[in-house]
Amino acid sequence: MTAELLRPAAGEFLRIADAVHDLAAPTPCAGYDVRGLLNHLLYWGPWMIAAGRRSAAPSPLGGEADAALVTDSWRADLEKQTETLVEVFEPPSAWTGTTALGSASLPAAVVGAMVLGEFVLHGWDLARASGQQLRCAPEAATAVYESAVAMGEQARSMGVYGPAVPVAADASPLERALGAAGRDPGWSCPQVG
Repeated sequence: MTAELLRPAAGEFLRIADAVHDLAAPTPCAGYDVRGLLNHLLYWGPWMIAAGRRSAAPSPLGGEADAALVTDSWRADLEKQTETLVEVFEPPSAWTGTTALGSASLPAAVVGAMVLGEFVLHGWDLARASGQQLRCAPEAATAVYESAVAMGEQARSMGVYGPAVPVAADASPLERALGAAGRDPGWSCPQVG
């Protein structure tokens, strides 16, 4: 996993998010409509930024479900947060050693992989919810797949991923990453057909 995959993935993520208009549309990310998924991204972004900077975690806002972060400025807020995540995780040093994500101590490379996964997986979630196609470099999709396989069981036990979804033997790197992260690559939003 390398830092140079982040900026293109972030750019595509923001392109998808900018075209989202129906905040009530369902997403392939279990339990989230578009508004809930955007709230999730805006809630956890500052935690990942703090982990990348190796600084104190943000002051608690209460739980994610209690936060109401999707305001009229959500697009600008998400763009600023995404750019900050890229700036924080672009230097190779951000991927070395250990860091803290909340109260958990873990390898910084795992947090970097989580950031890339947020851009790719949640970018795809938003794309499918809004009738768009995510353009993902095969290298980025492969990195997300490898991360999803490596942390899959733990992520499933914590409710972060659903059960792995089998994909075809000739599936694309993105389809393999989606399946490993508990998403059906064939999912389509009933509201956009």
